[in-house]
Amino acid sequence: MRKKVIAGNWKMNMLPNEAMNFINNLEPIAKNAKCDVILCVPYTDLFYSLLTAQNTNIKIGAQNMHWEEKGAYTGEIAPQMLKCINVEYVIIGHSERRQYFAETDETVNKKLKAAMANKLIPILCVGETLKQRELGLAEEIITQQTELALEGLSKEQIEKVIIAYEPIWAIGTGKVATKEDANNAIKQIRNKIASLYGKETSENVTILYGGSVNSQNAKELFSTSDIDGALVGGASLKVEEFEKIINSI
Repeated sequence: MRKKVIAGNWKMNMLPNEAMNFINNLEPIAKNAKCDVILCVPYTDLFYSLLTAQNTNIKIGAQNMHWEEKGAYTGEIAPQMLKCINVEYVIIGHSERRQYFAETDETVNKKLKAAMANKLIPILCVGETLKQRELGLAEEIITQQTELALEGLSKEQIEKVIIAYEPIWAIGTGKVATKEDANNAIKQIRNKIASLYGKETSENVTILYGGSVNSQNAKELFSTSDIDGALVGGASLKVEEFEKIINSI
């Protein structure tokens, strides 16, 4: 049975004291959650968040990493640097990384392999732009991104990857894919995995929806057959709002 997951992506928000306070307030909510609860926090919050989240049901993740073990890469963070402080998850290939920092399907694949080699659980993001969607290219884009990102991984590794379908046009815009559109897109991703690695593998992969998820639309999205949870942006910065999303699954 696939895991249910609610993951928060704080992006460039929250100072360490704010992160610790948030986690303390979220702890009793996560304790009774029917899903895995993950917070992907800025690098400066990682150590404090990990300490505060000890002995709770809250898991801590990073928002990015480099694929190399070490070297002359000023400003970058290696996978071992995350692993050595007990980070468990890392977001890879978020559309903002692709759009603003020139990440490609090739670098996403390198990062995914590096994460798996270091026993980090990647949250792989895929999604189409509004223009691509209007041109009827959505399925082609998201399945191609999925295929290229997973290239070279074993079936066992692929089953550990969490995929987040995030239509770029819905991130931070207030626009949300209908539950039917979101579920169909996730089915397309699952079908692509099935065609490459077999149906059993595809049925074991947790696939989330992301894109202006909030307490008003979460329950409807989670009522579908293939959406296993959400990668939540802005709504994950408020404990009360995040609690309602967690309790909707």
